[in-house]
Amino acid sequence: MAGKSTYMRQVALITLMAQIGSFVPAKYAKIGVVDKIFTRVGASDDLSMGQSTFMVEMMEVANILRNATQNSLVILDEIGRGTSTYDGLSIAWAVATFMADKEKCGAKTLFATHYHELTKLEEMLEGVRNYSIAVKEKGEDVIFLRKIVKGGTDESYGIHVAKLAGVPKEVLSNAKEILKSLERKSMLGEKKMEKEEKQSTGQLSMYNYKLAEIAHELDKINLNELTPIDAMNILVRLKESAS
Repeated sequence: MAGKSTYMRQVALITLMAQIGSFVPAKYAKIGVVDKIFTRVGASDDLSMGQSTFMVEMMEVANILRNATQNSLVILDEIGRGTSTYDGLSIAWAVATFMADKEKCGAKTLFATHYHELTKLEEMLEGVRNYSIAVKEKGEDVIFLRKIVKGGTDESYGIHVAKLAGVPKEVLSNAKEILKSLERKSMLGEKKMEKEEKQSTGQLSMYNYKLAEIAHELDKINLNELTPIDAMNILVRLKESAS
């Protein structure tokens, strides 16, 4: 409802118009050469082929990850929403990390998500920047300003949209109470984790991220095709990564 999907689609359309030499609806535009435009937007299934909504989403993501280059424009809208929260968050985090890595992909990417945890990637990965849609709250009402501003956000307005859609007040009221309860539990959990991290090395989250990266690298290795010198080079690279 805030307009992020519209914003992302218009970027793709403006880029396409610029590539074919058309004027674009802007006072000024600086757009680099783009070899392909990839999009992963919306939700659809293919039940006749036995493919769920999430399966179709993952197939589209897989195609993008295999074929996008540093000169591609990639539009990713809500990756991982078709599965459990932690599964979806993990997939979204890994995809965003892959797209930002210039050695693996490095494509120009707009990545929209409701997973607030992903805003931490700005601090962890070079080239990642957080933007959000400006929203004005007036009492219990919300006004979407249709304006892009710098910085992430930790707010979502799903219950407000449900209200606009006509969901009964009793359900909305119950949803608000459940949300407050879940947020309290989440805050308590985060504080406990922060305390435990400070008591240990203070660098646990980054350490875990590095371990996951190394594990991913190891998983891609085919031992049957590895020569001794290749094994030595890989070992040196992993050791440098770990340090």
